[in-house]
Amino acid sequence: MRYIFRKTYTVLTLLLLSILTLNAQDNVVDKIIAVVGNQVVLKSDVEQRFISLKAQGYTSGSVDLKTEIFEDLLIQKLMIAQAAIDSIEVTEQEVEDDLDRKMEMYIQRIGSKEKLEQYFGKSILDMKNDLREPTRNERIKEKMQAEITKDIHITPAEVRDFYNKLNKDSLPTIPGKLEVQQIVRYPQVTDDEKDRIRNRLREFRDMVHEGKSFSTLAVLYSEDPGSARQGGELGYTPRSSLVPEFANVAFNLKTDKVSKIVETEYGFHIIQFIDRKGERINVRHILLKPKIEQEKRAEATSRLDSIADLIRGEKLKFDEAAFYFSADKDTRNNGGLIVNPYTGSSRFEKDNLPPAIAQQINNLKLNEISEPFLDVSGGKDAYKIIKIKSETKSHTANLSDDWSIFENMLTNQKQQDILDKWIKEKQSGTYVHIDDSYKNAKFRFKGWQK
Repeated sequence: MRYIFRKTYTVLTLLLLSILTLNAQDNVVDKIIAVVGNQVVLKSDVEQRFISLKAQGYTSGSVDLKTEIFEDLLIQKLMIAQAAIDSIEVTEQEVEDDLDRKMEMYIQRIGSKEKLEQYFGKSILDMKNDLREPTRNERIKEKMQAEITKDIHITPAEVRDFYNKLNKDSLPTIPGKLEVQQIVRYPQVTDDEKDRIRNRLREFRDMVHEGKSFSTLAVLYSEDPGSARQGGELGYTPRSSLVPEFANVAFNLKTDKVSKIVETEYGFHIIQFIDRKGERINVRHILLKPKIEQEKRAEATSRLDSIADLIRGEKLKFDEAAFYFSADKDTRNNGGLIVNPYTGSSRFEKDNLPPAIAQQINNLKLNEISEPFLDVSGGKDAYKIIKIKSETKSHTANLSDDWSIFENMLTNQKQQDILDKWIKEKQSGTYVHIDDSYKNAKFRFKGWQK
């Protein structure tokens, strides 16, 4: 387990670390097993990561896995201690933004906010609170690593020399990637159904004005399952994480006031203000989702069938059809091209596609148009047709096609060398105490045991 710039490790395990293994923590007799400067490592820190990694099938290389985890934590604490000396800080805004990105990534991966909360039995707010301290520590460590390695420069000649010296039998395999376009139609809700929902929310608002608890009503009636369990409370949230219609009303509410009825892409809401801290707001809400008649679902499907026929008959290009007919504001202006939330690019490995789209891809060839299908991964019913715009096959990495991979490999190697040197220097000048249970541990860096 390498400690340098392990973004993938952080993203994929921190949620498991802080949520799946919480029950395991209750069975651990906790104690301090190391002190690094003014930082401590707890036995539970090691046990949590151990359980999480074992659950993912991770196995250590040449050393014991718990020792590897322990040393990784020692390095993290060494960097955090030095960051405090060097006045390298992480703001609450940075931590919150990281948490928002992690939640969005997991929502995309599992399919919806509701599925994520149901799977872990926790609200998004609780998950973020569980992740807050580990996320802050990882962020400080990353900033410290960036400071230590900031003067590295790589030339093209160095990259070519690095590639030529590699064992060609050990070159990495580059997985295939796809670019996918979509056209989205949302089935229409009837005016009668909208009126029914609005009248119901007016009843709730009147009940609150008469003294009923907004929180109790949210628990009983809100159709946002995660926040409903918290009495409708969303926790401190930046404006950027809320849909504009909701944010515009929520950020203008006064304490304990209940908003007018707000319509968003997820349904209809009433909102109650709780508190505000700077650019973050904490509110409660009750969400009701209109029921969609089968006739309206059929209309959306029929409309997509007609659009697909126009494209197949070469009377309209997919990009044009997306612009004119797609109801998805995030993709319609770029030809329906879906952006990968993990990388910010338009290329996906198949496993990273939203589940409903990945299922359709199995039966689709390059440039074919899919049949209409239902996708509920965004928190609302959406009917779609998709097309594979481009596809690259899995291949062995080579310099002409994958220059950036080898440039990054060389950069990482140089960074690792600099970090190894830095760690050895800081070990000698930093107070370190290791519990006797690790006195015979085989660490990569010998300076821990003094």
